[in-house]
Amino acid sequence: MNRTFNSYPDENYANVRRSMRQTEDDHHKNLSDKDPHCDFKSNHELKFGFSSIRVMGMFVVLMMFISVIFSVSVVFRDPPSDAVIEGSDVWIPQWNSDPVDSKVGDLQTVIQPVDKLLSGLLSAKHGVGSCLSRYNSVAYQHKLAYEPSSYLISKLRGYEDLHKRCGVYTESYNKTLEQLRSNGSSSSSDCKYLLWISFSGLGNRILTLTSAFLYALLTNRVLLVDPGTDMADLFCEPFPEVSWFLPQDFPLKDDFSSFNQNSPNCYGKIMKNSIMPDSSGMILPSVVYLHLVHDYDDDDKLFFCDQDQALLQQSPWLVMKTDNYFVPSLFLIPSFEKELNDLFPNKDTVFHFLGRYLFHPANSVWGLITRYYHAYLARASERIGIQIRVFDTGTGPFQHILDQVLDCTLKENLLPQTERQMYAIDPVGNQKSKAVLITSLSAGYFEKLRDIYWENPTVTGEIISFYQPSHEEHQQTEKSIHNQKALAEMYLLSTTDVLVTSSWSTFGYVAQGLGGLKPWILYKPENRTAPNPPCRRAMSMEPCFHAPPFYDCKAKKGVDTGKLVPHVRHCEDMSWGLKLVDDPYD
Repeated sequence: MNRTFNSYPDENYANVRRSMRQTEDDHHKNLSDKDPHCDFKSNHELKFGFSSIRVMGMFVVLMMFISVIFSVSVVFRDPPSDAVIEGSDVWIPQWNSDPVDSKVGDLQTVIQPVDKLLSGLLSAKHGVGSCLSRYNSVAYQHKLAYEPSSYLISKLRGYEDLHKRCGVYTESYNKTLEQLRSNGSSSSSDCKYLLWISFSGLGNRILTLTSAFLYALLTNRVLLVDPGTDMADLFCEPFPEVSWFLPQDFPLKDDFSSFNQNSPNCYGKIMKNSIMPDSSGMILPSVVYLHLVHDYDDDDKLFFCDQDQALLQQSPWLVMKTDNYFVPSLFLIPSFEKELNDLFPNKDTVFHFLGRYLFHPANSVWGLITRYYHAYLARASERIGIQIRVFDTGTGPFQHILDQVLDCTLKENLLPQTERQMYAIDPVGNQKSKAVLITSLSAGYFEKLRDIYWENPTVTGEIISFYQPSHEEHQQTEKSIHNQKALAEMYLLSTTDVLVTSSWSTFGYVAQGLGGLKPWILYKPENRTAPNPPCRRAMSMEPCFHAPPFYDCKAKKGVDTGKLVPHVRHCEDMSWGLKLVDDPYD
């Protein structure tokens, strides 16, 4: 039967209702003619059928719900804390930027591995609970800038075995210690040691300890560290199963503070007083002090000569005090050349690799880092670090420093321009946000930059926020909490996407090296005037050696050591300094 519908909805509805009533009347009429017993049987079967279907339906729904719950729990479950013991890769879910598939409408996930061992740089033998940062830092820091060479990884595993065999209180250590107490011959020693004296500020200590460790690798020595007042509170142990810290009962420990260029065992003084025409027939004492502080003289700098390195191999105990990142000059020693090339095919990765290997913040410092990161930096589209070190005397903030920072960040498009005459742009959609992390002893620069971007809209509509973890007003290297905050800030700077640092600052060097970043370096101002240009991009992520030797060991005359090999160049921020570069033409 053909049905026609009126164009008016109400009339259509009335026609449908009339048709339904007619159907119901016919149905009741047919039921009245049936046997009542058949009625009961039919109704009973109907009810039973519906009940069975309902039970089966509820069972299917329940099974589907259990399956969904199980799948979600597998996807979102955190990896076990000891997963790193079994391998370097831990699989975690990462969501696509567009999680909804337009065809199926389901949430899509991309499962990617997290390399907690940094491509084999770190050992898997450490306990996972004692040092939270060691295997969790991968969630905060950038990936390694390059893959470490297989030779470097092999060398580190070999060093760990050496340290375990020769570390404090081992049989070899005790035997060599007896030689130290008696000042006996060094020829029968199975293990040789390099003792690093804790000296200078935290940034310097991190850089010099890295230099000392590389020298220990090159000379097959065991590095033992003077903990000073706070090293044990700042960093976890880097080597598995044995400590790198000197014990409190070490015989020379009380003499460390008095070691200087006039000490009888100072290598420079020994060479100065030597009557031998060359070093070939000299006999060194079992303990030799290396004075590599910025005030060292030409005799102390003989340490960087090849023939002197051969002589130093005699002594089982070398004691080093330095405030310099002297790695670039190790690359100028011919006997180390091949080994260094094999360890670091990319020359500008020395501190990047060794810093990530050695320095894992202690749990108390790691708490400072992670709490601040999640509270202020994690949600930003982009993170910008600005490290301000001021060498001017007097009370800041200084206007020329602020002008220089603004000039650099605006010219390099790190921060957007602001416009006083513009109307405020209302946040719409997924507006890009930039979190700017300021580190400075003074709060003034943070406050002025924050106010500029609060009081004026950006021409791009970006949301710019400023944060400063601390403002200690002046350096307090003797205070443990001050150094804990300093380490936390270096580390936080290393997690940023873009970095601006101050000239001559080891604080900035540490941040750029750990993060694998080539920062924009602010030129050092002169006469309280903002320099023009305000900054330049660094050639590499390597720190600068501030006080290198300018001496040709073979010719025995002065030479520009920044022009001997293409991968050792003068620094951007210090014309007489040296730094490693991978591409000298970059």
